[in-house]
Amino acid sequence: MAHDFPLFGDPSGGSAHGPSRTAVLAAVEARLLTTFGEPSGRAAVTFLGADRIEVLRFGPDAEGLVRYATLGMSAAPMADPSAAVADQVRGPRAELVLTIRGGRDGVLRPLATFAATPQVEGLVVAPGGSLDLGAPLWDGAPFTSVLAAEPGGLVEDLELEEPADPVHFLPLLPMTPNEAGWKRVHGAAALQERWLQHGTDLRDPERRGVALD
Repeated sequence: MAHDFPLFGDPSGGSAHGPSRTAVLAAVEARLLTTFGEPSGRAAVTFLGADRIEVLRFGPDAEGLVRYATLGMSAAPMADPSAAVADQVRGPRAELVLTIRGGRDGVLRPLATFAATPQVEGLVVAPGGSLDLGAPLWDGAPFTSVLAAEPGGLVEDLELEEPADPVHFLPLLPMTPNEAGWKRVHGAAALQERWLQHGTDLRDPERRGVALD
């Protein structure tokens, strides 16, 4: 799987204080349920060398929108790639949220794969970065990658017990291969501006790629 997030630093060391994995994930799930209501489904995936990642499905809502949210990525902080020693308490924490009109449950495993990358590949997933699955996000999907957007608009950030950093819920925006290539050259902000100019419905599972000429 390709990506353009920075690599972790040394994973050893760090503080032993801060909220437990169980407490963090319980609070994250509560925040998701408060925002979206009871899940309409959930799945769990375990990858070699990583803790279990769950994906919760919410909806469809009155507009036919289905939300998929990961649960497990935020259990530990992502390491600052510039740090000589990774802090086991402080550092960015995130979960991923994907919205699709009508839903596509085939995206469950790809989402779990993306959420496991901080543990498996040593990445810091942050707004403006992208993750490339190298294959359709679901059967027949025109998208093979996603752009991580700014948090806070869909799900409010979750404050944790100090000194832990808050959990951010990062919206994922599916990209066609052409869009992903254009974004690597021109940047995330330019691609999002292009989507905005063309009134692109990023929740449409069958949308065509935006004009990039």
